[in-house]
Amino acid sequence: MSDTKPRILRSVRLLNAAEKRIETDFIAPPPPTTPLDTAAILKLAHEFQPVAILVTHHSPLKGADVAALPESVKLVATVSVGLDHLDVPALLARGIAVSNTPDVLTDCNADLTMMLIIAACRRAAEYYTLMKKGWGHTLGMDEMLGHRVTGKTLGIIGMGRIGQAVARRARGFEMNVLYHNRRRLDPTHEQGATYYESLEDMLPKCNILSLHLPAAPSGGPIITARTLALLPRGSVLVNAARGALVDETALIDALRSGHLFSAGLDVYQNEPNPDPRILALPNVFMTPHAGSATVETRTAMCMLALDNVTALVAGKPLPTPVTA
Repeated sequence: MSDTKPRILRSVRLLNAAEKRIETDFIAPPPPTTPLDTAAILKLAHEFQPVAILVTHHSPLKGADVAALPESVKLVATVSVGLDHLDVPALLARGIAVSNTPDVLTDCNADLTMMLIIAACRRAAEYYTLMKKGWGHTLGMDEMLGHRVTGKTLGIIGMGRIGQAVARRARGFEMNVLYHNRRRLDPTHEQGATYYESLEDMLPKCNILSLHLPAAPSGGPIITARTLALLPRGSVLVNAARGALVDETALIDALRSGHLFSAGLDVYQNEPNPDPRILALPNVFMTPHAGSATVETRTAMCMLALDNVTALVAGKPLPTPVTA
């Protein structure tokens, strides 16, 4: 590495440990008080001429945005696993490296998924609403009953790092785990889970269905009125992956009709302003796209993004490159 500290931009203020590292090891403008959008980050990039830009979903770089980056930029490091906000082929075609932050957020995303599963099955949103109103009457034996999680059959769509971590946690609840994936895992990674090549064959067997896959490049949902109809009546849907995976009108219909008992959602098609019809449903437990939102995980994500910058400038392989 040269004696001159590398010049970088970040589109959001990072966690304290990462900001202190930036002060010591890099040259950067003051951290933004609010997230910078794409136009703002491009303007600043031309003024500051950084070697690397750290971004999140707040500042997507696609198509003409990539073409507009100054020649000084050699790395776009996203502080996320997901790449929906980046035109990776266009960046790579320009000779700009791309990195993300896999692995470090696996456990916290899996933890949040289990929270969604339990909260949706046990009517946590309705219980919380009742208590905030003052409760006021004892519940009858058959009033506001949820569903036991222990021993249920959990179907997982997408058995990558997070899907496997959810499966490990589900076994603590003595759940029977089924999964659908692009390809079958090695048996050592399945750890007793049953593989279904056909999603249509798996869905009728699921009490709870959890999504753990990226959005399709075409943007089409995998959960539609047709696939929801294949689930048993009274089942539960959990989505802590991407809002684009679910046809929300079909989801609303299934929740209103009782075909779905409930849903646990961390992601939505329109963020940060979810469909008001979903917000109005009593049988949905919702969180604000917060799967990685712990001090430990967000700090690790920031540090890993900076590790990629340090490696680039030193001429070393990136710790977590995105290659396609």
